[in-house]
Amino acid sequence: MENCMTNRQANPTILPLHVHDNQNGLDYTLHGDYYLPDIKNPETDSRPIGKWGRMHLVYLKEHKPGLYSRLILSGRLYRDLADLNEQAQARLEVIIQQMQRSEGVDERMKAQDQMLWVGRMNSIRERAEEIILAELIFI
Repeated sequence: MENCMTNRQANPTILPLHVHDNQNGLDYTLHGDYYLPDIKNPETDSRPIGKWGRMHLVYLKEHKPGLYSRLILSGRLYRDLADLNEQAQARLEVIIQQMQRSEGVDERMKAQDQMLWVGRMNSIRERAEEIILAELIFI
């Protein structure tokens, strides 16, 4: 068994492991009896898509499959989802701050009646999230 060699090692002229096609500019690698193109995913964005990006991804798959396919094929899907997540999170924080100011929910209320403050903050957060869903996610 020690002296066993594969056909490729014994006779390297059988088929090259890697080839380049000058007509289309692609590189191919031999897998078994077939050459398969060496295609790499162009997306290198390592940012997380987060809660809002995942929700928008589900929406695109279910309600806008054409746009979903176009974004996948162009290699922009996860970059766009990461951008959307960042925009939605920033917008959520702004909306919550604006609602807190307009409704008088502040640290003084928190010190006086914590349960009232928690209830108001939960209400504000829920309403702000509904706005984000309507303005950025489900469009």
